[in-house]
Amino acid sequence: MPYETILYDVRDDGVATVTLNTPDNRNALASQLLLDVTDAFESARDDDRVRCVVLASSHETTFSAGGALDQFAADVPLVHKHFGTERFPRLFRTIMDLGKPTICAANGHVLAGALGLALCCDLIVAKDSATFGTPEINVGVYPFMIMALIYRNVPRKKTNELLLLGERISAEEAREIGIVNKVVPDADFDAAVDDWATKLAAKSPLMMRLGKQAMYRQLDMPFEEALDYLRAQLSIAFTTDDIQEGVKAFFEKREPNWTGR
Repeated sequence: MPYETILYDVRDDGVATVTLNTPDNRNALASQLLLDVTDAFESARDDDRVRCVVLASSHETTFSAGGALDQFAADVPLVHKHFGTERFPRLFRTIMDLGKPTICAANGHVLAGALGLALCCDLIVAKDSATFGTPEINVGVYPFMIMALIYRNVPRKKTNELLLLGERISAEEAREIGIVNKVVPDADFDAAVDDWATKLAAKSPLMMRLGKQAMYRQLDMPFEEALDYLRAQLSIAFTTDDIQEGVKAFFEKREPNWTGR
């Protein structure tokens, strides 16, 4: 279906791309964009053709500038602002519980609420010219909606620094503190994203779904409870044809034929 604020495409190899496409406001996370991105990820979740989702941007230098500040000051009842902010956690949950691997293609600056959006993805590939930060405090706001995501990905003291000072960091520093997986020269960016997306799409979609669900659910479990849960998930994996096919293909030195059973 056509969208107002994004582009959505599914390739023959199972890679879907959701592209933020409101360059006039640097892909600000306005209400309609949040709704469109959520709908696209839900479509990817329910489409058996899709095996990997890439979240990208059409802006030349900015992935997203974060929340739409004009909506913070809009003259609407407070209760409606409260209801509107639910779009953020809904989108975050949709991406994290997708059951399919996701890549954020950080082609430019990833700021404010967009940092939370990026951290929802399993992997982040960044251009070396990109920057990351939570500058909300500089305009009298605070990154409440993404704080939980940052603290779960970045060491506490460094997170404190990001939130309190509101300064940007380079893509390389973002990699060093655990935000970004890979930093590549601008010229190599598209190829690097495509390489990982193609590799992810070639994995067993059934095992990816089981694995992704386990990754998300065990995240904040107590250690002993997490071990029991993960052991049960391994037992479920043993019942699938795909795990048998994967091992058999390994010993026969051939590519596996995934059946999703």
